[in-house]
Amino acid sequence: MTDPWLTLIGLNEDGLSGLSAAAQLALDQAELVFGGPRHLQLAAIDARGRPWPQPFDVAPVLAARGRRVVVLASGDPFWHGVGGSLAAHLQPDEWRCHAQPSTFSLVAARLGWRLEACDCLGLHASPIAQLLPRLAPGRQLITLLRDGDAVRQLADWLREEGWGQSPLWVMEAVGGPRERCRMLRADEAATALQADPAQAPVTVAFIAQGGPALPAVPGRPDGWYAHDGQITKAPARALTLATLAPRPGERLWDIGGGSGSVAVEWCLAGGQAISIEQHAARVDNIRRNAERFGLQARMQVVHGLAPEALQDLPAPQAIFVGGGFDTALFAALRAHMPTGCRLVVNAVTLETQALLVQLHGELGGQLLQLELSSAAALGRMRSWKAARPLVQWSWQA
Repeated sequence: MTDPWLTLIGLNEDGLSGLSAAAQLALDQAELVFGGPRHLQLAAIDARGRPWPQPFDVAPVLAARGRRVVVLASGDPFWHGVGGSLAAHLQPDEWRCHAQPSTFSLVAARLGWRLEACDCLGLHASPIAQLLPRLAPGRQLITLLRDGDAVRQLADWLREEGWGQSPLWVMEAVGGPRERCRMLRADEAATALQADPAQAPVTVAFIAQGGPALPAVPGRPDGWYAHDGQITKAPARALTLATLAPRPGERLWDIGGGSGSVAVEWCLAGGQAISIEQHAARVDNIRRNAERFGLQARMQVVHGLAPEALQDLPAPQAIFVGGGFDTALFAALRAHMPTGCRLVVNAVTLETQALLVQLHGELGGQLLQLELSSAAALGRMRSWKAARPLVQWSWQA
């Protein structure tokens, strides 16, 4: 095995004293050392130091290929660290890694929590709202945050979402001589943090308490979504998602998005989605719903009308059409569908239902009719109020 030109070194708040002999030797022999200003200072790096550019970019490291280069990162470089970003551009024999316990491990050890039972998230540049589907009473979470102001924002968000009773452990400089830990309740944290702000590097661990947990399966209540009435209702949405059969990493085209609820629940199952909607007000609702669940990085919204709006979109693994389906759209979709792509169409109008019956006869697939009734007042008594029958056709290219 050739001697790699790049060494990744995990550096915690105890600085050089926490490094292994091999890591220390690689650091001593390095021509260039890349890292954040804090890491360069912790390692007492001289003129060899190269702070990361802003915005962050690994290009300067890659440009130094062939020289002896060290990259400093917190704890384990391959857990919410720079390791994965660099490895995507390298061959396995180009680097070696000297990892240390991650901040997550250090925090869990301080609190006596089982790390495998915790949700661990890096929220340096990610929306706090992505915590929403993870919150449940008693759930333990560990979050890496950008700075002290982000701690206040997290506490405020928890309070606004109804989780203000949650105890927070605000932990600064974990693992080093400046380590400090404060336990604050989320709905009381703002005052304490204003008087004594947290200092980076900062991590917040908390136990979720008091709020309404988001159901873990598709068909979440309609009240979680912003909509104008144009929404696939929860029971039909549950059936639709079950038929779409989302898998992690797959992409959905959600055509005629309405509120985007199907796309949201697809993304909550681990996928990515592109929601196409022609009405501007509904496009705004879709964006609001993506932000509500912290899914901006997974959900793309296209303001336009299919099939014209489908041009140049990345290929899907599944397509859902909630409205506006006709023979022209189906022909366009077939031209875009790769082999194995799954199509699910819901229809409430007789004309579209007739088309689905015809297509089922010609191409097969599965054809379902869903009839739902809910209890509603009828004078002093109650009776069943029927929703419009829904016909669903599913087919695979």
